[in-house]
Amino acid sequence: MMLDKLTAKVLPYLKPAGNLMALLVTVALLLLMFPRQGGGTHYDYGVGSFWNNGDLYAPFDFNVPLTPEENEKAVAEAKSKSLLYFEVDSTAHYRALQRLETLSARHNIPFNTRRQLRRSMDSIYRSGYVVPPEGVLGVGAHTLVLLQGNIGSEHRIDEYVTPDDVANELLRDSILVPSIAFDEVRTRLELDARLSQTSYHARMVQEGALVIAKGEYVTQEKAQTLRALEAENDLRFAAHYSMPGHLCGQAMLILIAFAALYLFLLMNKYDILTDSRKLTMVLSNILLISAAIALAVRVAPDYVLVVPLCVVPIMMRIFFDMRVALYIHLTTVIILANMVPNSYEFIFYQLVTGMMSIISVKNFESRSKFFIVGCVIFFTYSLIYTSGVLSQDTHFGNIRLERYGIFFANALLTLLVYPLIYLAEKLFGQTSMLTLLEISNTNTPALRELSRKAPGTFQHSMQVANISEDLINEIGGNSLLAKVGALYHDIGKTVAPLNFTENQTSDFNPHVELDYEESAQLITRHVTDGIDLARKYRLPASVIDFIRTHHGTTYTGYFYAKMQELHPDGGFDKTVFRYPGPMPFTRETAVVMIVDSVEAACKSMKSHTQEEIDRLVDKIIFGKIEAGQLSNCDLTFGDISRIRKILKSRMLSIYHARIAYPVTRAPKP
Repeated sequence: MMLDKLTAKVLPYLKPAGNLMALLVTVALLLLMFPRQGGGTHYDYGVGSFWNNGDLYAPFDFNVPLTPEENEKAVAEAKSKSLLYFEVDSTAHYRALQRLETLSARHNIPFNTRRQLRRSMDSIYRSGYVVPPEGVLGVGAHTLVLLQGNIGSEHRIDEYVTPDDVANELLRDSILVPSIAFDEVRTRLELDARLSQTSYHARMVQEGALVIAKGEYVTQEKAQTLRALEAENDLRFAAHYSMPGHLCGQAMLILIAFAALYLFLLMNKYDILTDSRKLTMVLSNILLISAAIALAVRVAPDYVLVVPLCVVPIMMRIFFDMRVALYIHLTTVIILANMVPNSYEFIFYQLVTGMMSIISVKNFESRSKFFIVGCVIFFTYSLIYTSGVLSQDTHFGNIRLERYGIFFANALLTLLVYPLIYLAEKLFGQTSMLTLLEISNTNTPALRELSRKAPGTFQHSMQVANISEDLINEIGGNSLLAKVGALYHDIGKTVAPLNFTENQTSDFNPHVELDYEESAQLITRHVTDGIDLARKYRLPASVIDFIRTHHGTTYTGYFYAKMQELHPDGGFDKTVFRYPGPMPFTRETAVVMIVDSVEAACKSMKSHTQEEIDRLVDKIIFGKIEAGQLSNCDLTFGDISRIRKILKSRMLSIYHARIAYPVTRAPKP
């Protein structure tokens, strides 16, 4: 007993606690995706564009580095000015003679040839033989420093004999040894000293100096200065970077974005917050697309726009409505803008394209719409890019064609939303527009069975479906869901169709032989039978809701009234005559309840004048309101007023008085 009481107290808090935990886990995972260390202030600009921000002044002194080309030129100049250090090798002549003797003995070189070679060697070594180390310093060093002890003297390389001056290949390649030997260690020290004295900064910008003015054209030089300022900002940011503070700031940004989404859902779509599966689906979509963006930022930041971010708003539009899709898309873009470079461009691209994709799936009537959505996404991205380039450069030559390839890849990847819809339906138990479109076909097994066994009910359901769809289109809501729910709301009558007058084609009425309680039970049973059949045919839960709620908790009018006549004191079990419910809890289920009652009542009227139809419609609708049957749905008085007006017009057009044509006889031949 104590355990039951404790469970009853704790259970109502478990679901909100679970939803809060899901949100906190989402925030934590998003934090893991964010860059661990931020940076200083960065600016949105591009070479060849115009500076759209205000005048920018240097907040501190900073150096502007050389460009890679200028840096390479400075290094080459330092190398060309660096001296080559050599030492005299007094043993070179002797070692060369030894090589000559060794080669002579090995290859039997004639005496005269050996003598000629010795004379050439004597001449070369009197001048000095040097091999310039061009592979070390490159071309352009023509001066060397000859070291003799600690004393060095500068000489030109062309004062000595070099390999280019020796015509004899044997002598040049196999015998000669440099008598002026290259000192690599001293030369490297000289080069390092010169490189260390080389400036790699183009200029210094003083604090308070104007970096770039508003509207100024961004040249290569200006872009170089801006990059230098950004790099200095990053260095200063890193100097007093605090990991806890950084994480706290990122977490607050994410929570603020989610707080705005929460307030919207709280006031407009509360069922998402209370339904764990719906909330989990929303958070999962945000997490998955954020992971894809984070991966792109780390691997290939220039290709962030390849990630099909529009998959999220399309999914949300298919499962919910346009407003929910738009707000979830806004939240996602705001969060991701803190993760990507050039956030302004990212926000503009994604917001506009996301809105266009949401609009393009408003009336999702076939699978071919996916390709239309892909085309809309591609052309929207392309138009934004082209417009941006022309507004800044006014020249088509600056358009990069590879950007259109990125947009095309994005549009192709967006087509992945089709299999993802079915996956989401299975994982989260939701119903998409695609599923509703499939089961709205009157050739489905359930509707074929209904039309065969209960044709009167089938025609009634078709009528209710068409009118309900029109009403929801007028007052707002999921018109496709209302239509499908209306088609299936009476499938329980398939079990015993003759219990209902619309299916009785003869004078036989089974209720004549039954008492009122038994008849009421047969009538109310079509709700539970319908639920069983819906589960048998695996209809979505959102469609089964229409079967459960289309009578709410009202009474079986005719038999309940007859029982009251027999027992004016109310001495009978009223629950026998009451439908099991529940009452409608969405505008779609409420509209189907109203249309179902009005259409059935109008069909049983003997006279269909405008006054009688108006009176009947008002009586039924106000009766539902007085009975509290519409208290759980979100219909407003304005909605009720429009429903009354449209229903009166539709009923009059369906059941208007017709001309009685006189009976004519065929003329005699």
